[in-house]
Amino acid sequence: MTSPQAAAQRLPSAVTAALRCSVCASPVACTGHALRCARGHSFDLARQGYVNLLHAKVAAGTADTAGMVAARAEFLGAGHYAPLAEELAGLARDLAPHLVVDAGAGTGHYLARVLDACPGAQALALDVSAPALRRAARAHPGIGAVVWNLWEPWPVADGVADVLLNVFAPRNPAEFHRVLRPGGAVLVATPEPGHLGELAGALGLLAVDEDKRQRLDAAFADGFTLVERRCRGGELTLSPDDARRAVLMGPNAHHLERDGLGERLAALAEPVRVTTSFAVSVYRRLP
Repeated sequence: MTSPQAAAQRLPSAVTAALRCSVCASPVACTGHALRCARGHSFDLARQGYVNLLHAKVAAGTADTAGMVAARAEFLGAGHYAPLAEELAGLARDLAPHLVVDAGAGTGHYLARVLDACPGAQALALDVSAPALRRAARAHPGIGAVVWNLWEPWPVADGVADVLLNVFAPRNPAEFHRVLRPGGAVLVATPEPGHLGELAGALGLLAVDEDKRQRLDAAFADGFTLVERRCRGGELTLSPDDARRAVLMGPNAHHLERDGLGERLAALAEPVRVTTSFAVSVYRRLP
């Protein structure tokens, strides 16, 4: 069996075929340890297995840092969000995809479980964080990881994806629609009101917006139809370290100096009983 480390030396074939040069939009081919287009633009494949197609630095506070990525890997590796991973994998399996694109893939945790459930499928992991994609590139042999800003037009051909994942990540519905084939599906995972509410209350974090569903559906009103929405969740007891990781793996990690959040995190000394609540919304791309 091919190991993730060996597979990460080259991008999966379906991923390479789907990518486009981020300079001139021409098709690319994997030559040696680089992606090259016919016009001579070249992008080196990093030793860790990902390729960076960006041309400019990302603004501070935008990409996940190495510390955030480590916290997420440890938290998810402990299985706290396993029900969500199982839900996504089951939905994707029913869609029988050939190519999956994960917009905001992070460490590739959820994408790897989707590929485990979909034998023969390959996947493109897009994220603006190089530290996250170092892990994603090795999360599964079928993953090809590419550094890209999701708000920019993607270096991906039209209509190539069967399924698009978007898990707690920025959403760009126009690009989702463009890269999905007609009839393809977007699986969007979002927190529901009350998710980790006990932790948010104890630490003074912002709660999940009560209008989140309505805003999500409005964002996909043009070019998509909502097929179904499934909700999962339950109760967890988090150790103080895992409670800290739950905060440090998300955007709050960029603001630890705000209002004493860092001090409150450091002071956690007892396990915290929390409620998890997720929604997975399935949107079908209209022709």
